[in-house]
Amino acid sequence: MTAPTVPSRLEFIPTQAAPDVNDIEADGIHVRWVMPEIFHDIPIHVEDEDEAVRLIEELAQKALPGTEVEEWLKFAVICALGMDDLLAAGAEFAAVCVGAVDETPCTATVYAALTDSPEGDDQDPIAAIASSLRREDMGEVTEIQLPCGPAVSCTGTREDKVTGELTEDPQGLALPTSFIRVYVPLPNGTTLVMEMSTPTPAGWDPFATMFGNIVSSIRLFEADGEPLIIPDLDAVA
Repeated sequence: MTAPTVPSRLEFIPTQAAPDVNDIEADGIHVRWVMPEIFHDIPIHVEDEDEAVRLIEELAQKALPGTEVEEWLKFAVICALGMDDLLAAGAEFAAVCVGAVDETPCTATVYAALTDSPEGDDQDPIAAIASSLRREDMGEVTEIQLPCGPAVSCTGTREDKVTGELTEDPQGLALPTSFIRVYVPLPNGTTLVMEMSTPTPAGWDPFATMFGNIVSSIRLFEADGEPLIIPDLDAVA
């Protein structure tokens, strides 16, 4: 499948949406970033089933204000059914956005996960991640520089399975989904992975721009609160 075109560099473009600062901890390093107000947190780690249902319904009503009950309930079911895939991807955080581009409904999901960095004390993790992604033919792979340090971006298209519960076909459907995934290796052997995906082509440009804002807002902090910026190994060399 052909990878979608990225509309611009992954750079910070200030928006007027009120920021929502998120924080996950990775073995002593705090990772913080800003989510646009239009994104709504998905309660992927709420263990109490009744509380999870309540939060998903609340999410659906916020994402689809002014719609009929049947519409936001349908969206709530979609969010609930997608939580297993997010957990399988190791998501520590996930959020969903619903909007419209030229009156065409669009949706996108963003998640953040932590994974082990490539092994090898003398190995450049950026080069190793980029090489692995290219071998797997994941999409267009680019080494980039974020304010927090060097990273790797991968832009492509995949087919996500839509369960038969949401379609007229009991076997379900394969839905083409475009994505940008960014990998930020941390100095403690962990890599932060953030992804934006959308099955709605009309929303690709604005969602890709918003995701550029999100990953450019990533900031790293030591356990004592000291800011941490990862040096570019090429610059150091």
